[in-house]
Amino acid sequence: MILALTLMPLAAAAIVWFMKPGLHRARVLPVAGVLHLALVLLALTRSFQPQPDAWLRLDPLGGWMLLVVSTIFTLCSLYAPAYLALRMERNFGVFGVSMLGFLGMASLVATSRHPGVLWVGMETTALATTPLLYYNKNKRSLEATWKYLLICSVGMALALLGTFFVAYAAQQGGLGEPIYIDRLVANARAMPVPWLKAGFVLLLVGYGTKMGLAPMHTWKPDAYGETPGIVGTILAGGVTTMAFLSLLRFFSIMAAAGLAGFCRELLVAMGLVSMAWAFVFMIRQGDLRRLLAYSSVEHMGILAFGVGIGGKATLFALFHVAANALVKSVLFLGSGNIVRSFSSKSLADVSGAMRRLPVSGWCFLLGFLAIVGSPPFAPFTSIFGIASTALGGGHLLAGSLFLALLAAIFTAMGSVILPVLQGNPNPPSVRTHYEDTFGLTFPLVLALALALILGTWLPGPLHSLLTKAALLVEGQA
Repeated sequence: MILALTLMPLAAAAIVWFMKPGLHRARVLPVAGVLHLALVLLALTRSFQPQPDAWLRLDPLGGWMLLVVSTIFTLCSLYAPAYLALRMERNFGVFGVSMLGFLGMASLVATSRHPGVLWVGMETTALATTPLLYYNKNKRSLEATWKYLLICSVGMALALLGTFFVAYAAQQGGLGEPIYIDRLVANARAMPVPWLKAGFVLLLVGYGTKMGLAPMHTWKPDAYGETPGIVGTILAGGVTTMAFLSLLRFFSIMAAAGLAGFCRELLVAMGLVSMAWAFVFMIRQGDLRRLLAYSSVEHMGILAFGVGIGGKATLFALFHVAANALVKSVLFLGSGNIVRSFSSKSLADVSGAMRRLPVSGWCFLLGFLAIVGSPPFAPFTSIFGIASTALGGGHLLAGSLFLALLAAIFTAMGSVILPVLQGNPNPPSVRTHYEDTFGLTFPLVLALALALILGTWLPGPLHSLLTKAALLVEGQA
């Protein structure tokens, strides 16, 4: 069952590659997405039995993250056939193989119980998604692709070095081979502290680069700005989620070793810096996709801040993974529809989107309200939970800065996005033939509905899964 989570998408990728060229290749994606989501749900219904010597195992933390990524992939796969029908000049085979290859490698990351396999899985997610960044095949997308590869490769090299440091600490602590994550957590107290601290700093910078935490986020504006909206969704809701999971695996080892306080200080600082950095570059931002890229930097900062605060904030940070991914799906897919209709992603050329594209425009407006933390959507629940835990737990300065940055970002994003949606559309001379269709709007509505449902009601099984995942992060399970 666990191995099938990785092999099924790879098998589907092989099918897409060997199929004859045509739009029918794109129809494999929704079938594979729904099947993978069903496999994840089936795996989550089984009890999580500890297996210290297993190379692959799905625990509550990996299960939660994989459920989020599989859901986001399914939403994108439902969007893909209608989108690719508009891009008949492109190679559907490369697109499908890259998408499914990412899903397979994300499954490997989520189920891996060995730090080395975890690193390999994360590195291959970058390689799998690289062709997607160059899908538009122009000078700017080529530059964005190389920047993504180079910066993330440096980050992954640092993460590998950090993994070596932790492995050396395990050896010094008397832990033999192989160094499974479960064994590292169980024997963390025996490892030398200096090596663990140095390792975590490198891992934070390395996997933080893949997440897009500031100041290692410099690949994000170009990557998100020059890719199709569907690819931006995969990057913002998939790649960053797996990078966060990788970082949390090592945080749990540090927490078990008694180094939670050291790590939390770094995470809180990194989170606040990311939010502040995002705010500065959101002001008068002239590109719609780049604005969403800086919003992603902000929300990666929120995740880091939540885990840094600890306690219930860790649970809310994990919940925010799903909340952010769902709403980012609405925003990136919606922005793709808007950009196609106006034939420009420059905000100076776009206005009155709600009149020209009623469904996409309204979804984008509601997505904006959701992502800045407005009730009753899921991000409000997670952000409010993190803020209240910070203020109630004695972190008055950090909590106050957190709230101040949220308010500032709300103002900055609103001043940029609202003119895009309101008013009258640009003159007919710049109008394209694109209009909202069911295939291009249903995934937006579905993602928005899921964000609304999770904001008002969390099913018992999901709450139980989240609670167990948070305990794993804290090194208490």
